Amino acid sequence: MFINKVSWPRVNKLLIGILMVLIASNAFTQNVVPENKWGFLIEPYLLFPNMAGDIGIRNLPEVEVDANPGDIFSKLRIGGMLYLEAHNDDWAITSDLLYMNLEQDVTPGILIGSGDLNAQQWAWEFAGLYRVLPFLEAGIGGRLNNIQADLDINRNEIGGGTTPLSAEISETWIDPIVLVRVTGDINNKWMFQFRGDVGGFGIGSDISYQLQGLVGYRFTQVFQLTTGYRILSMDYDEGTGANRFRYNMKIFGPMIKLGFNI
Repeated sequence: MFINKVSWPRVNKLLIGILMVLIASNAFTQNVVPENKWGFLIEPYLLFPNMAGDIGIRNLPEVEVDANPGDIFSKLRIGGMLYLEAHNDDWAITSDLLYMNLEQDVTPGILIGSGDLNAQQWAWEFAGLYRVLPFLEAGIGGRLNNIQADLDINRNEIGGGTTPLSAEISETWIDPIVLVRVTGDINNKWMFQFRGDVGGFGIGSDISYQLQGLVGYRFTQVFQLTTGYRILSMDYDEGTGANRFRYNMKIFGPMIKLGFNI
């Protein structure tokens, strides 16, 4: 049997070549930027709202509405909402659709003996946020508002007695907003969030703002439960006479959210 002699110089060159390929491949793998995947949050929630401020509808006298904390649960007015969010490491796109059915007694005064206000409010808030710091996001967006308000009052008359008066109106407008969001978590289980925005700037409302404080717990990678408090304030004034609508109102109350991450 005839055996060829091994050419060691060629083997060394081959081994060195393989080693260089492995080193280059490892360096390339370490320098590849991880894929910035998008995640999605679906979050239906309930708000127990109340209201305080003043309102003017058509030619009726402007009236004051003033709530106290006990009214939230004694009248048990509920708002239904749906929050949607798409996010990655840098960006978040949000949509917040809400409906509130609000009813509150009118505060008696010199002109008004008694009365009540019913306001049904639809709002759609949309925004885009950019992560400035690991815990801080900032962005811009808008809030589309539609309010259908019914006001019934008993106007005081000189010499005694009252006269019943009523009016209703429907108004739609949009407020541009700028917003910030601060988030944090503990062991990827407990979640904390503060969100604030300001808007209107005379384009829709003269001024509007919103504050939200939330704390939640993530039970699984999919399901989370969040509770918190929300304040939404707007100062809107449009039209005169029979077309007048003034809505300087603060809507506030506790809320609870069920979140699903996909």
